[in-house]
Amino acid sequence: METNYPSIFNDVIGPVMRGPSSSHCAAALRIGRMVRDLMDGDIKEALVRFDPNGSLATTHHSQGSDMGLFGGFLGWEAFDERLADYEKAIEEAGIKIRIEIKEFNAAHPNTYKLTVKNNKETHQITAISPGGGMIELQEIDGVKVSMAGDYYETLVYTDEKNQTEIRDYLEKNVGADHILVHTGDRTRFIQVKAQHFPDEEIIDRLRKRFKTSVIKKLHPVLPVLSRKDTEVPFITCGEMLEYNKDKDLELWELALHYESARGNISPDDVFQKMAGIVRIMKKSILQGIEGNTYDDRILGYQSGFFKTQMGNNRLLDAGMLNRMILYTTASMEMKSSMGVIVACPTAGSCGGLPGACFGAADTMGLSEEEITKAMLAAGMIGVFISAHATFAAEVGGCQAECGAGSGMAAAALVTLAKGNINQAVGAASMALQNIFGMVCDPVANRVEVPCLGKNVMAAANALTCANMTLADFDPVIPLDEVIEAMDKVGKSLPFELRCTALGGLSVTKTSKKIENQLKNRNQ
Repeated sequence: METNYPSIFNDVIGPVMRGPSSSHCAAALRIGRMVRDLMDGDIKEALVRFDPNGSLATTHHSQGSDMGLFGGFLGWEAFDERLADYEKAIEEAGIKIRIEIKEFNAAHPNTYKLTVKNNKETHQITAISPGGGMIELQEIDGVKVSMAGDYYETLVYTDEKNQTEIRDYLEKNVGADHILVHTGDRTRFIQVKAQHFPDEEIIDRLRKRFKTSVIKKLHPVLPVLSRKDTEVPFITCGEMLEYNKDKDLELWELALHYESARGNISPDDVFQKMAGIVRIMKKSILQGIEGNTYDDRILGYQSGFFKTQMGNNRLLDAGMLNRMILYTTASMEMKSSMGVIVACPTAGSCGGLPGACFGAADTMGLSEEEITKAMLAAGMIGVFISAHATFAAEVGGCQAECGAGSGMAAAALVTLAKGNINQAVGAASMALQNIFGMVCDPVANRVEVPCLGKNVMAAANALTCANMTLADFDPVIPLDEVIEAMDKVGKSLPFELRCTALGGLSVTKTSKKIENQLKNRNQ
């Protein structure tokens, strides 16, 4: 199997979604969509099991895993406007859901153990959400697999007698990246990973020749597909700087080189794809400032009053930072009110990067093109973090989310200011150094408090680090070493402080009081 090189659009900036958490909502929805395909779109019953020692046991409802998973069962997209009414939709669809908290020694804190049924078949699936909306189906009916939603997956169920013949037929007739034979105690199937599904004519001949009727087609759920023998020009910051020695490219241009190779698309297509995301971010910020009503949240609409106070000169003079605060809070309020946002790198940290970048760009009078370049630069820093650390608060605390977003934003701000690549990388290094040990302790299990303040802090940290490196302050520790150390620190945090709602602010009296109030409001 090929090395899993992160994609800027799969792993770092995206998905475009609704809901409080990318690792809970968007990832769960992607898992649900793949399970729906496995069931040919027909799910009658679903048993969902969470390990009590994982994150989902305490957060699956409040942070949107139920909403995402059931939305996926219904075939919805992560940005579907119906997501807020998922419970009613599941009931109307006649799907019986049972959730069980039962120990099964889950290796990852975001593990889903699913049993799904209809009138014809039953399947058991184990899947994880490693962070930032990414997924992996790890087991189907007791057979170990690895499906990240980045291929067209065809499963051809076989018996022992014809398994070899079917594999040979597929290898001869299907242009696949991988053809894998899986044999378990209860089931056998051949997995075809490709850039598209096999032609129907080939499938029809296969059915007739081998009398095989059970063939499953699982659509990709990620925007950028993987492929066999992918090669990228670099995968660490050190390698990137070495690659650039004779090229003298800016950080955003290096991002084009990387993502073009990773996704097998042209540099112009990469740029235009990011420009489209920039437009979604801008719309989200503007709608957030206008305000959205949504009852099921802790914090109401606040960014509008901040804008009013800015206009009335009633705030302390913080210059560009005040606009960053306005835009960051607007993004977070859109997230909390089920509006469309871009996870960057996660939904819980969707405010810091766009808030800092758009706040600076608008203050400086810069164009969409310049913002797009800055976002590409941020994406390149995010690739290094994704490849060598994590974006999952369940694994690394909030330093993996808001902290990572701050490092990405610092590089984006240097890019907006026309700083050089060493200054951009240095700003990212310095910003990440400042956030080591940041815990994830959401009040009332909601991604609102202290998440709002941490996103604002991420933007402010990015601004100060960008200015320091533009003045040639020395970050001292190279970015690659900082990312490695950050990963070790995050994994050393106590389990209770990694998005489990079992420590820190999560267990204060006020937090529990708010949690009960929200429960009573929703009954």
